[in-house]
Amino acid sequence: MFKNICKILIIVLCISCSKEDNNTPTPTESMYFPPLTGNTWETKSIADLKWNQNAVQPLLDYLELKHSKSFIILVNGRIVLENYFNGHNAATNWYWASAGKTLTSTTTGIAQQENLLNINNKVSQYLGTGWTSETLTQESLITCKHLLTMTSGLDDSTDDVKPANLLYKADAGTRWAYHNVYVKLQDVVAKASGQTWENYFNAKLRDKIGMDGNWVQLGVNSVYTSTSRSMARFGLLMLNKGKWENNIILNEAYFNEATATSQNINLGYGYLWWLNGKTSYHLPQSQLTFQGSIIPTGPSDMFMALGKNDQKIYVVPSKNMVIIRMGDAADDVNLALSDFDKTLWQKISALYQ
Repeated sequence: MFKNICKILIIVLCISCSKEDNNTPTPTESMYFPPLTGNTWETKSIADLKWNQNAVQPLLDYLELKHSKSFIILVNGRIVLENYFNGHNAATNWYWASAGKTLTSTTTGIAQQENLLNINNKVSQYLGTGWTSETLTQESLITCKHLLTMTSGLDDSTDDVKPANLLYKADAGTRWAYHNVYVKLQDVVAKASGQTWENYFNAKLRDKIGMDGNWVQLGVNSVYTSTSRSMARFGLLMLNKGKWENNIILNEAYFNEATATSQNINLGYGYLWWLNGKTSYHLPQSQLTFQGSIIPTGPSDMFMALGKNDQKIYVVPSKNMVIIRMGDAADDVNLALSDFDKTLWQKISALYQ
């Protein structure tokens, strides 16, 4: 009798343990951050992810056909694909173009969290009056947030940001227009911090996440250039909501504001970030409202840094994924968005669908 009771207890225990094992959630993979120096970077294979290996070559062929220089996919921070084309390599610098606007947005947020500035304050509080050719009343309406959201109301017919070229078009906050005047935020950060823009940016953002690269003045444009992996590092920082490992580079409150609709005119725009999956959007050099998502073939939660001639950072939180594309224009010269995005995302999504 005693032996039978023991057998029953053992069976019950085994069943109980089995149930516990079955109910134990599968551990999610941790986010990986490459060391700040050196070339070490963990990888993850297509096979490990159970993605479609047959979709890889068509994607790479399309990228090469469309004048790409580099392409990187990170999942949980690990490199899944890293490819270079047309004489480019991992050590070559390339320009970010307007994708670098997001660096300015992020650095502005860092300056705010250090209490050096407030984005709700007037730009003239930092630069003094007369930084535009507007009347003082008109100029005093323009806040740093208006520069972050492309709603300064200044005439967008020229990229020149000298006072003589910054002319009144509408009251600040009433008109969305893609305008180079955002670059004045770099002057605001420099004035507020008492440092040069580049020194502050390097110390507070670039060096803290192991990026390389530098700012170059091309005509009236301040353009960042770096290796493709440095662009990927920045994308990884933003995937992790402004944290690099356990270090807060940008606070999450500002990150959330920056990657959400920032005004009610262009729903597809945050603080110099493009937002996918909204019900409508505007394009550069247009006052038309287009219905639907910016990239209908892409994930709806994706936010994007988009630059001239198809420089791309795609950040997809739902898939813990960052994608980088650098190169020449895929087709025609463009400011930020092109038909290339739509087809590219068909090729990318074929990897995992």
